[in-house]
Amino acid sequence: MNTSKKQVQTMCITAMLIALGVLVPMISPIKLILEPMSFTLGSHIAIMAAMFVSPFSAVSVALGTAAGFYLAGFTLPVVLRSLSHVVWAFVGARYLQKHPSLFSSLPQTAVFTLVIALLHALCEVLVVLPLYTGYGVSELVYLLFGLVGIGTIAHSVVDFVLSLLVWKVLCHSSSVQQLAVIKTVSLKS
Repeated sequence: MNTSKKQVQTMCITAMLIALGVLVPMISPIKLILEPMSFTLGSHIAIMAAMFVSPFSAVSVALGTAAGFYLAGFTLPVVLRSLSHVVWAFVGARYLQKHPSLFSSLPQTAVFTLVIALLHALCEVLVVLPLYTGYGVSELVYLLFGLVGIGTIAHSVVDFVLSLLVWKVLCHSSSVQQLAVIKTVSLKS
């Protein structure tokens, strides 16, 4: 496949993932909002799938989903948290680019999932920290480390497992095979 055709196909897949990332926060029936935390099931799947394509795709979809949270009328802390996804999506996509066989091993996949979840949580805590500086220490610990930190880790792990299941199906497409960094998800022990 020539470079131009590959770039156009990558752009199209990225655009479809952006559309999905914008749509999910708007229509998801499973939303739980506990300021500054929100849990929207599946809201990270498009970003995580984009990580399997390329760093460009991951960053683009992360920006698109942040726009989706803004358009869906979420509060500033939630929108800022979604904007912080650019960081962990890029880091994860770059790592996958260098280690494309990662998802052939269940232990390696588990470690990667946990590291991405921790980076995800750290980015979200840091981005909302300035908004909550007037709170007492116990409230700050509960809001930022309890709700945002631990909540984000759990949410990230659930969505990552779902994204692996989605990607396992998408990998059967020859177009995806030609474009994506991650060609298969086999998860052998």
